[in-house]
Formats: sequence, structure tokens, C-alpha cells
Amino acid sequence: MVRKYAKPPIVEAVCEFRLTHETQWDLTVPGLLYEELKASFPQKEQRVIQEVELIQKPEGWSQQIHTSERVIFFTEDKKMLVQVAPRLLAINVLKPYPHWEGFKPRIEMAWRSLQAAIEVQGLERIGLRYINHIELPGQSVQLAEYFEFYPFVGQRLPQQMASFLVGAEFSYADGRDRCRVQLAPFPGSGGKSSFMLDIDYFLAQPRAVKSEEALAWVEEAHSRVEEVFEGCITDKLREMFEEVK
Repeated sequence: MVRKYAKPPIVEAVCEFRLTHETQWDLTVPGLLYEELKASFPQKEQRVIQEVELIQKPEGWSQQIHTSERVIFFTEDKKMLVQVAPRLLAINVLKPYPHWEGFKPRIEMAWRSLQAAIEVQGLERIGLRYINHIELPGQSVQLAEYFEFYPFVGQRLPQQMASFLVGAEFSYADGRDRCRVQLAPFPGSGGKSSFMLDIDYFLAQPRAVKSEEALAWVEEAHSRVEEVFEGCITDKLREMFEEVK
């Protein structure tokens, strides 16, 4: 059963489509998309974005920094945006999260507008990511009271952790998809403990989903993200998020 909360901890959600290199792209695409989307996303900006990519080589890991220009369309309140770059379409929503019924139609609108503007030859990656900021009372908390996903520390180790990062990747759909889950402390304020729970469900096998199947994949991804989120938290957190019955 799908649960809804009056106070969900989501601070940002993003759905991202990355297209294969065979897909033709030119400088007119952002303008075509803006004409389709400007009624819902009237504000437009251009930004330079830097992305860091980790590459494994025989001699070890190395970092590559990619710089790209993105055109961004915003809603009037700037709580929702569409990002466009060569062979990239991303739809973001910021706090307060409008529930899936408010986010899903914007994803569908942006994707169908892209399909109307260009012929999508293939999908390199699709991703649905939810970033949750969880604040707990007190500066020292027992993680097991609030989380089902947290670092295990044996009795022979110190029990007070100054910091940690715990993560795992789960396989879905016979390896076609993965879900990366990470939990880490976040700077708190007002005597509270804060944590960031990051859930990223993505297509792990490039081109395994056809363009006409993309929205169905997103719907399935959202169901999996909800399952993982519920699997990460306890009833004590559900009470804090004020579940809507």
C-alpha cells in the first residue's frame, strides 16, 4: 500500500533522461522545447554546469570534469524546473514536494514535448532520484530507532561515530536497473541531528528501454523508490512525517 505523509522529508526530486549519441541534436532544440513548455515554465535562464566523472583506469581512478551549458525553464515560484542540455532532459522539483500526482504530469509533459521536437533514437540512461533531509531531536540519536538502513558497528568498536557514509546498490529487473541508496549525516542546527537519505533508481543497461517505454519505466521506478524508502525507515519516523491515513 502506498503511504502518503503530511510532512515528507523530500527536499528535491529529479527525473533525468540521457539520450544516445545517435539522436540528432542542435541549437534549436531548447527553443522548440520552451515554446511547448512556457505556459507551465515561463521563466528561462542559461547556466554553465560542471560535472565530475570518476573513470577507472589500469593505474587507478581518475577524475574528469565536464563543463556544459544548460537552458533552464522555471515555474513562476521556481519550485519546479526543466533542464535542457545536449541529449539531456531533467525535471526537478524542490521542497515542498507536491506528491507524485503533482510531479508525474510535469515529467510526462516535458518528455512528450521532447519527443515532439526531435526523434529520440535511444536512451542511454534514465534516472529517478529522491533526496531526503531528515531532522531528529537531540544531538545524539540511536539510528536503529529511526532507520532500517544504517551502518553496523561491532561491539569491539567505538559506538559513537563522528561521521559515516553508508551505501548500497540493489539490482532490479534482472539487472536492467539499479537503485543506489546512501545515508550520511548532514550539518544540523538548533540542537538537532540531521541526515541525508539519497535514493537514486536508474537504468543500468544503456538502451535496454525504448523511448516509447520511458514513461512506463518512470512509473515503475517510482514504485521501487517508494518501496526502498519505506524499507529504510521505522514507524517512529513515519509518525514524525505524519502519515496520512
